[in-house]
Amino acid sequence: MTDQDLCFRSAVDLAKDIRNGEISPVEVIENALARIDEVNPKLNGFCFVYAEEAIEKAHLAESEVQSGNSIGPLHGVPFAIKDFTPTAGKRTTMGSKIFEHWIPDQNPPVVERLLQAGGIMIGKTTTPEFAHSSFTDSPLWGPTRNPWNFSCTAGGSSGGSAVAVATGCVPIAEGSDAGGSIRIPAALSGTVGLKPSVGRIPMGILPTAFDSIFHFGPLSRTVSDAALFLNVTQGPDNRDIMSLPPTVPLHIPVPNHVDGLRLALCPDQGFFALDDDVEANTRSSADALRQTGAIVEEVELGWSRQIVDDWFLHWAVFFAAYFEQYLNDWQDQMTPEVVRMIEVGQSVKATDFKRLEAARTRQWETLRPILDSYDALLTATMALPAPPVGGKDSDYDSNDAAGRYQGLDMTCTLNFVSQCPAVSVPSGFTVGGLPTGLQIVGRRYDEATVLRVAATLEAIQPWAGLRPPV
Repeated sequence: MTDQDLCFRSAVDLAKDIRNGEISPVEVIENALARIDEVNPKLNGFCFVYAEEAIEKAHLAESEVQSGNSIGPLHGVPFAIKDFTPTAGKRTTMGSKIFEHWIPDQNPPVVERLLQAGGIMIGKTTTPEFAHSSFTDSPLWGPTRNPWNFSCTAGGSSGGSAVAVATGCVPIAEGSDAGGSIRIPAALSGTVGLKPSVGRIPMGILPTAFDSIFHFGPLSRTVSDAALFLNVTQGPDNRDIMSLPPTVPLHIPVPNHVDGLRLALCPDQGFFALDDDVEANTRSSADALRQTGAIVEEVELGWSRQIVDDWFLHWAVFFAAYFEQYLNDWQDQMTPEVVRMIEVGQSVKATDFKRLEAARTRQWETLRPILDSYDALLTATMALPAPPVGGKDSDYDSNDAAGRYQGLDMTCTLNFVSQCPAVSVPSGFTVGGLPTGLQIVGRRYDEATVLRVAATLEAIQPWAGLRPPV
């Protein structure tokens, strides 16, 4: 039987209690493993669990505390890594039968830094094939289910990490985000998901060192845990030429006041057809921030679904460039949506691909004056609550009778202005009991402000104590 209160304790508090000798890292890890045993058969959030190794490392962590040795900010705290991210000596399948038995020989900077901070990697979490989708469902591991309603998806592509956090298996988990893959499952599963500014956390895992839409970031239950993850993992690394210089560490706990901040509100980004509960919760979250001292004003972004279509072409070309080599031998065992994207990408002319930069520039030119006048932008994270398991992204790609875009995620638009950080935080629940998310978008490289707004909302309408029925 697991200790539920321990399961849902934050990383900040666990690290403090371990450091002060108030709790043993062995107890923490054993409890986390017991929790995984409880929930994973129902939800399928973990594809690999390193029980013996984690317990061994917990005993070592306990000895270091008892010896009075210098310890890191995550000493003894369990964390999970998405199965898209290479891990030295541990299978990394990327949800694909092509890589079913791949064992990388080195860790990327994000994994290195979590381990160097004293964290204990307890397992790897599920992802759709090559992290391609808003639905975590792969040929290798099958679907990952939503902890609030098992018939619904947990979102993707970091769906396993969201489940691991939402159910109290770990307080923090790593995700990656090229179109919303951190923020989507965070919103659908009722957790916090941060896409930092591009380059804030070095990548170092892609075939190209010059990508402009990929991000590593945390999923967590609290805003301060997301800040702790960022403090530990941010900073330059020569394996990623796009990585940013070090920045001042975020204050923990994250300040939770917004007096005097100017916040722009555009719930639908100007063109999405929003679910009624999603819109109501987005507006009520904005009202809550207004009542605590922020100036919140509704604005028009001037965006259209063309941004989503342009992002999809960019994504399709990425897939064609780096995965088309597998089609001849593996097509029958690949996810049909992945094959479709590769084929679309193969058809894009180089000149049309280059013109996407001009489209991104026009998009930025409409967002720039808003962020010149406001400290952050508020939108919904998802247009809909969690859809049923078994769906695919192309099911949500049409216009309604009024010309509104009936899409699912409202996140990929922000990967096209990737220097702007964006965090998804819980905004409430639908009438049917599914979580919804508010997306807070900041000025370039300003994670501190988006997390400050998020922490304020967390203080006003706390969500960390809400536990899914599993």
